[in-house]
Amino acid sequence: MMHVFKRAWANMFMPILRRPKRVQVAALCYRDTDEGKRVLLITSRDTGRWIVPKGWPIDGLDGPGAALQEAWEEAGVTKADIEDEPIGLYEYAKGLGEGMTVPVETRVYLTRVRDLSEEYPEASLRKRAWFAPKDAANLVDEPDLKAILQAI
Repeated sequence: MMHVFKRAWANMFMPILRRPKRVQVAALCYRDTDEGKRVLLITSRDTGRWIVPKGWPIDGLDGPGAALQEAWEEAGVTKADIEDEPIGLYEYAKGLGEGMTVPVETRVYLTRVRDLSEEYPEASLRKRAWFAPKDAANLVDEPDLKAILQAI
């Protein structure tokens, strides 16, 4: 009987636990002000916690292009300069509902914002605000995102 449990564990449960992380892209939006650099955070739709604009890859767009699309939809960024390569990454457990989560690796692209719109697709679903990087780091939950924010 123990052999059956070992085989079930090895063939059914371990592959589920070792599944690869899903990938998301994020725009770390910033602007330079007289008071120094400021970063743009938004609230998540479900819990209201502070996050950076992020989402799943988009067919036909590279990582920076998809991150810019998310910055538009979630934060109203209309004009920006985005880096070609990620400045870092962070991991988190994405809630899928009913207590299920999936591990996600988020690639973060530094994005200098040149213009924002007051009207954008998710304006009624989220708050957005500018913060000093150290203050923003204190507001987000993910340790690696905190480190990225503190380093810019």
